[in-house]
Amino acid sequence: MTRSKVDTSSVDALADAVLTASRLLVAVSARSIAASGDTITLPQFRALVVLQSRGPMKLTTLAEHLGVNPSTATRTVDRLLALEMVARQPNPATRREVVIELSESGRKLVRDVTRRRRAAIRKIVERMPEDQRQGLVDALTAFTAAGGEPPVNSSELGWV
Repeated sequence: MTRSKVDTSSVDALADAVLTASRLLVAVSARSIAASGDTITLPQFRALVVLQSRGPMKLTTLAEHLGVNPSTATRTVDRLLALEMVARQPNPATRREVVIELSESGRKLVRDVTRRRRAAIRKIVERMPEDQRQGLVDALTAFTAAGGEPPVNSSELGWV
């Protein structure tokens, strides 16, 4: 089997475009979190989103999904516990382990912040030429699938 030659200039241009877009998306996220009035950081919010999208999990699994050391995940979870955004529960499979899950206030925060993010992103997309929107959907769907990120489930967030 022969591999097709990768056009590095094209890959670099795509990487630059994604980096630029990610700056915009981080800014949208930061504004949406700040509007919530809660004093959580972007990394803490990311932990909440991982738990919302993937369900309760062991601390080590959460650390893997966040791409951080278990000690960093522990500090994040401890702060979220203090804010009552998550809860520790015995693992129903082993009882010797605990799993981290979203609390009702954590679910509400993720839902509210995600709604604000969605509204802000929608305004940006509305300013795009209509004939380019489907290409963006296709490209971002492929990009997130390649990165292993599960799609947003609107019904879990109460939008449908």
